[in-house]
Formats: sequence, C-alpha cells, structure tokens
Amino acid sequence: MPNYRLTIQYDGGRYRGWQRLANTDNTIQGKLERVLAEMVGEATDIIGCSRTDAGVHAFGQIANFHTKKNFSEVEVKKYFNRYLPEDISVVDVDIVSDRFHARYNAKSKTYLYKIWNKEFSHPFMRKYSMHVAEKLNLTDMLKAGSYFIGEHDFTAYSNAKSKKKSMVRNIISIDIKEEEGFINIRISGDGFLYNMVRKIVGTLVSVGLGEIDAKAIPDIIDSGIRKDTGRMADPWGLYLEKIEY
Repeated sequence: MPNYRLTIQYDGGRYRGWQRLANTDNTIQGKLERVLAEMVGEATDIIGCSRTDAGVHAFGQIANFHTKKNFSEVEVKKYFNRYLPEDISVVDVDIVSDRFHARYNAKSKTYLYKIWNKEFSHPFMRKYSMHVAEKLNLTDMLKAGSYFIGEHDFTAYSNAKSKKKSMVRNIISIDIKEEEGFINIRISGDGFLYNMVRKIVGTLVSVGLGEIDAKAIPDIIDSGIRKDTGRMADPWGLYLEKIEY
C-alpha cells in the first residue's frame, strides 16, 4: 500500500484552519480529502504535520496518505492541482516509506510571522501581515525573544483546553529582522501548542511597544497565567514556513 508524502501551500484566509471539522468542509484537510476520495474511489484520511489555525497560511505544510491504488507522483500532483481551489496547491509529491508519518516523524517546525511596521497600511499585504503603526523597538523584542529559547512549560502561551496534554515544548530559535518595512519573526521549535506562536508574537509586539518589560518574560512563562501574556497576534500574518524531518 503506497504511502504518499505531499508538500502543500495554501492561503488560509477563507478557511477554518487545517483540521477537518464535522460541521463544515471549509478546511484545508477537508478540501484535500474530498479531491483524494474522487481520485482513489473511497474516503481516505490525510495526515497533516501541523494543525494550522483558521486564517493561517502555509508555504510548506507536509502531509501523507496511504491508498490501495497505485499512482505515480506526477499523476497525484496533477490530479490534486486540477481539482483543488486555486488558493491550495500541492507543490511536491513523493512516494515514501510505509513508516513515514507527517506529524510523528517531524523533528522541528518553523513559523514565519510578518508585521508591517509603518504608520500607513500596506494595501497589497493587509490580508497577509499584521499592521502595527507605532514604531517597534527591535532591541527589546530580541531581548524578550531570547527568554523563550529552550524547554519550558508554555501553559501561559496556549489556549489549549485539555489539561491532560503536556504543555512542555522546546523553542530552538527566534529570529527577528526588519526588512523593507516588515518585521519578520521566525520561530523554530520541536512543536507548538494551540495559538502558541500567535501568543508569543503578541507578547513580542507588546514588548516592542513598551507595554511589557522584556525582563518580565521568564516570570510570565513560569506563572502559567494566560492573561499576563498580553495580546494575541492576528492569524493572517502567520505562515507555516518549513518542517524538518
């Protein structure tokens, strides 16, 4: 039974996120599985590496599926891109080991967050970045970012409702750069909790605006109190950029 690995890009603006939902097919997974069912002749699960939130985009989402049918990589890629909406693309297909699992085999994920940091809006990027009109202090943001590095209990930085799931995650790096009016924040880690990246970015913005002292970050993390993290960044500025295996 072949195991197909997909590399997927999508504009998440009009979708309810990656994960299939019972009350709507307006999800990335739902759209992919509907096309896949037509191709293979039966309902087939697609396993995604990251369950991106509603409105979040992806440059490099990875997913896989098994099927009894045999298709070439080219056939699978062409079929998906023929029938998927134009805001979802399968950019690469590989037949991989039967043991490959898009989520469980991932070693790290990198998210990119784009902030347009000018007093005026960006007409062409308003749906793909968060606008912050006030000048952000990058020095303070970089200092704050350093406190997130390493293994921590990120209860304060998640909206996850389950208390059974471990809230411990390892942040590998946080890179913050100003590029042509944008502040691009890249966060890499071994995994992320629900809303975790957006809440970290929100805290970094609050620090950059002088609303939170960078030195307070360790205490906020240790407290586990979610309301102390400040704002949560808008979903449309967030991109799943890269997954390492």
